[in-house]
Amino acid sequence: MDYKAIELSLTDGVAVITLNRPESKNALNTQMRSEITHALKAMAKQARCIVLTGAGGCFCSGQDLTDAESFGALDLESTLRDEYEPMLHALVNSPVPTIAAVHGPAAGAGANLALGADVVIASESSVFLQAFTRIGLIPDAGGTYWLPRQMGLAKAMGAALFAEPLTAKQASDWGMIWEAVPDDAFDAHWRKRAQTLASGPTTAYAGVKRALREGYENNLAQQLELEAEIQGEMGRTRDFREGVLAFLQKRPANYEGR
Repeated sequence: MDYKAIELSLTDGVAVITLNRPESKNALNTQMRSEITHALKAMAKQARCIVLTGAGGCFCSGQDLTDAESFGALDLESTLRDEYEPMLHALVNSPVPTIAAVHGPAAGAGANLALGADVVIASESSVFLQAFTRIGLIPDAGGTYWLPRQMGLAKAMGAALFAEPLTAKQASDWGMIWEAVPDDAFDAHWRKRAQTLASGPTTAYAGVKRALREGYENNLAQQLELEAEIQGEMGRTRDFREGVLAFLQKRPANYEGR
């Protein structure tokens, strides 16, 4: 695919998808959503870690309200079903770990796209904004799912109703994101984090993702059964054997490429 709204690179097992419409603060239009979805699916087969980030000092300003293809007829339901849902499913269901490296504003659907990643790393100057009620809408792009689970209902309700920006530090303190790091260390830090995941046991990471996400819906008995099932699968992998051997030999584990 010839990407125009994003940039895609793959180095040492780390795929970096850069939202690249800086003139619109990387607003999500039909083309960008299609390209993100395509890149996520393609890199799920080639990379060991996928990073989403933004160009031009902004992660993503949310839905492009000038995108005539999506908003000309104000058919928001079709836009969400046909364009956002495939993109979010490709992100959440990726078999490899995903990171949102957020620098600058992440607003509306852009904030919730970031929250769909397995790990969110933000620069301290970044802000997260559930801007939807400012234009008479509810949080979408998974926002009503992520926010109460990550922040608790009270914080999620306030963030959605007041539509006030949250600093990266607030988001980290409230459990909305993994960590906020100083701006001058941000780029090197997320790249190091991504390389750590790319060098790790990919099959185990997929098991972690499945267990934690399905745990939202399971009772204790169901979750214990799921843990046993997944752990049984992990115990039969080459990565488990290599991990144990490396531990006994007091050396770094050498996990296989995909």
